[in-house]
Amino acid sequence: MNKKALIVATVLMAVTTFLGKAQGALNLSLDECIRIALNENPTVKIDSMELERVDYSKRETLGQLLPEVSFAAQYSRTLMKQTMYMDTGEGVAAIKMGRDNTYSTALSASIPIYVPQLWKSLKLSDTQILQNLETARASKLALVNQVKNAYYALLLAYDSYKVLMANYETSKMNADVFTKKFELGVASEYDMLRANVAVTNLEPSIIDAENSINKLKLQLKLLMAMDANVDITPAETLDNYKQTIYGSAMAIDTSLVNNTSLKQLDLQTDMLRQSLEVQKASWLPTVAASANLSYSSMSNGNPLTNFKWMGSSSVGLSVSIPIFQGGRRLYKQKQAEIQVREMKWQRENLERSLNIQVQNELDNITKSLKQVDANTKGVQQAEKAHEIMQNSFKIGSGTFLQLRDTEDALMAARLSYYQSIYNYLVAESDLEYVLGNAPIYKYTRN
Repeated sequence: MNKKALIVATVLMAVTTFLGKAQGALNLSLDECIRIALNENPTVKIDSMELERVDYSKRETLGQLLPEVSFAAQYSRTLMKQTMYMDTGEGVAAIKMGRDNTYSTALSASIPIYVPQLWKSLKLSDTQILQNLETARASKLALVNQVKNAYYALLLAYDSYKVLMANYETSKMNADVFTKKFELGVASEYDMLRANVAVTNLEPSIIDAENSINKLKLQLKLLMAMDANVDITPAETLDNYKQTIYGSAMAIDTSLVNNTSLKQLDLQTDMLRQSLEVQKASWLPTVAASANLSYSSMSNGNPLTNFKWMGSSSVGLSVSIPIFQGGRRLYKQKQAEIQVREMKWQRENLERSLNIQVQNELDNITKSLKQVDANTKGVQQAEKAHEIMQNSFKIGSGTFLQLRDTEDALMAARLSYYQSIYNYLVAESDLEYVLGNAPIYKYTRN
């Protein structure tokens, strides 16, 4: 009995602590959780930074179409001049060449005039930006799905916890009543023990439910990038969603036009086609213009005096015609053509797989709706059966075992009821993710 009292005291202390935390907790709705996650989750922030990086990459490519200007300056001091020997009528004469100091400056500029491969690369950069935009949207869709499923799981844990606690309080009250009756000699020891065992059997389930709630809170806080020390509670219950699930089921659009996997695959295909155009452009000639302006000076003695500057300038036009590079361009082009053809088969296979996923989620939704209807009736029947047995037990026409059976049946019916609503919500969330229909932009900051 001392061991049992210790277990009961531990459970009650955990319940008191749990409820005390809940009183000062941050009360959040599903929309608030999604909004926090989309604005604070590191994955979303990384995707935004990656989009900015790709934009800079495009500007880098665009910069190659602009003039390139450079300036150079050089000074050299001759330590040993070059000597030239010449034959004369009187012998051999030695003549030293050059001067002590040499200065030179040069200003050069070049600009591409016709560079087809570079122009094709610019289109490729535009598609890369679109690809990163879709990747960012895919991350947000996945995050919304994860937050919804975590939030629904937390609602299920809370509602299940309430059902267990209601049954626990009833069982504890029964145990107290039969203990007093046994002490007065009006109840058998078996009934007293049976009532106390019912209480003891529920205690591990309550502890598991509390642990499940704490774990699900941590998971949800991780998705929202929230400090683990901040306590949160859901502002809704699964019952709040029951009134809307039927209307939501009727309004489901199963079109895959917004599916992010298909969109990303189409953008990848566009990028491969544009890469192929870049490869084809490498066969074309390139034209560039250039201009040069230079000054030089040479002097003897002090390097800071006796400057004699002489200038020169030139302009030019260069044409580069690729003729033969060992077949590398041809083989790169062939590889790109094969990749484009491969993407067609990949898309067909992906679309087939997604259609199967959609149908599977629709089946889950239909099954869950039927379960909600059945379990709603089951709860009503269990409540009525429990009420009848309570009245029968009070007048002595029903046994305690029969009463406990109706209490357990009512608890099981309520748990199944909440589980069916949860199953529907998760199936709906997963279908929304596959279809790519989550309204993510209404949650993000303007």
